[in-house]
Amino acid sequence: MSQAAALPDVVRDIERVDAGVVEQVARFPSSILADVAGRRGALSGRIAPLAPTMKFAGPAVTVEVRPGDNLMIHAALALVKPGDVIVVDGKGDLSAALMGEIMSQQAMALGVAAVVIDGAVRDSEAIRELGFPMYAAGLNPNGPTKCVPGRVNHPISIGGVTVEPGDLVVGDADGVTIVERAKAAAMLPLAAEKVAAEAKRIADIKSRKALRPGWLDGALRSAGVLKEGESL
Repeated sequence: MSQAAALPDVVRDIERVDAGVVEQVARFPSSILADVAGRRGALSGRIAPLAPTMKFAGPAVTVEVRPGDNLMIHAALALVKPGDVIVVDGKGDLSAALMGEIMSQQAMALGVAAVVIDGAVRDSEAIRELGFPMYAAGLNPNGPTKCVPGRVNHPISIGGVTVEPGDLVVGDADGVTIVERAKAAAMLPLAAEKVAAEAKRIADIKSRKALRPGWLDGALRSAGVLKEGESL
């Protein structure tokens, strides 16, 4: 029997990305992290914040539910630690909301950093007023059932990305990026370099020193758009 098969449906103890890494990475945009992670890890754009001002960073507590049932999200709320991000594979179902104002109030009181759901939520105005970072695939006023088993802290797939328990999750107005826990610390210097490079590029544009990227002609030649020795 494999280790995964031997795990209980609810895994209580997980190894989280280092809190120091979370604190440092929170200053970087999700787009920068996606770039330095190899242009991967960004969830589908249909999973979006309820308000563009929402942002967060933290370790993933993963949840798998059956469409329209939130029993296992309640189980996750009983296990979370302050700073955790609840990431829910809701199968992209929008027929019923998996969370609303009451559960958001509970999550906020428990110190949860954010919730990311591949599914629907409701009470969106109340959640926005609360200021709790909620990212979802859509809205629906229907309530969920609470009777179908699922799993907590197992690997899940959400928005086209695999998420392991304890992975780094970062969200802002652009969306959500996942960085593997083991690679998160290594992304910090790369992210800092990327931010510096982009700041220089913007400064060069504003000063009119370089109004187009230096790599453009070479890329066009490699793509066969320009002939060798030709330039725009």
